[in-house]
Amino acid sequence: MNQRTLADPRGFRHDGDGNHRFLVGLLGSGIAGSLTPGLHETEADRLGLNYTYRVIDLDVIGQAAENSAALVRQAADLGFDGLNVTHPSKQLVQDGLDELSAEARILGAVNTITFHQGKAVGHNTDHAGFIAGLHAGLPTAATDSVVLLGAGGAGAAVAFGLLRNGTRHLVISDIEPARAEALALRLSPHFPDSRLSVDGTDAVAGSIRTATGLVNSTPIGMTGHPGLPIDPDVIHSRLWVADVIYRPLETELIKAARAKGCKVLDGGRMVVGQAAAAFELFTGIPADAEGMLATFRREVS
Repeated sequence: MNQRTLADPRGFRHDGDGNHRFLVGLLGSGIAGSLTPGLHETEADRLGLNYTYRVIDLDVIGQAAENSAALVRQAADLGFDGLNVTHPSKQLVQDGLDELSAEARILGAVNTITFHQGKAVGHNTDHAGFIAGLHAGLPTAATDSVVLLGAGGAGAAVAFGLLRNGTRHLVISDIEPARAEALALRLSPHFPDSRLSVDGTDAVAGSIRTATGLVNSTPIGMTGHPGLPIDPDVIHSRLWVADVIYRPLETELIKAARAKGCKVLDGGRMVVGQAAAAFELFTGIPADAEGMLATFRREVS
């Protein structure tokens, strides 16, 4: 693959006044319809930044996911300021990095890469995105006892965010019990003051009945995977309910929880929260998360 397959950065580094011209991208598969470029570029326009966001779709450029690390190095050589990373490259890019943030190392996944002073550094902003969204959307939510459905990449980020935010008891449930056990074992040493336990799908109902919060990080409820991840009868009005799914925003779980009188949080907040955190890593400038959320809701409506 020649370098122009990714981008030609000529003219994108600095303008005649010496102001920095940002060049960033999104690396992943099947991402032609991603909303991320619009979120970043709209926020950059608001701030008066010269900011170009490129989509690097493995399917479009004919590259295997196993080449993700090499594409990271090519992006660095081409003068990119950073990359967002999505499926299936979040683990595969790591061989192309010089450093990992502490959070990315613990989670074993990278969704943001910065190129600075000759180094490619991997970050994970998914956990911060979820917690920022939780604080903004459900500012009074009690997080001392939470049930998490799903122990995949999104679930790991949510679990890390909750524990870092002070959750004292986190119950993890997954259709693959070994995956839930592995996540609990991986996170427990980093949060000795919190208790992590694992429930099978047949036992999680009891934990939900006594929990203060419930988060769905499974694909159940997203477009193409309709339904609910749990029996709606176990949802109670004292529970706040969050879903990481954002297509659709109004999942069956969110509808069922709202009908029970629960406070709810849709997946849009996490998407915007992680994008805002990545924007700040790329530019050094805090993003207006509420403004980005308004942009996001216009795009998905």
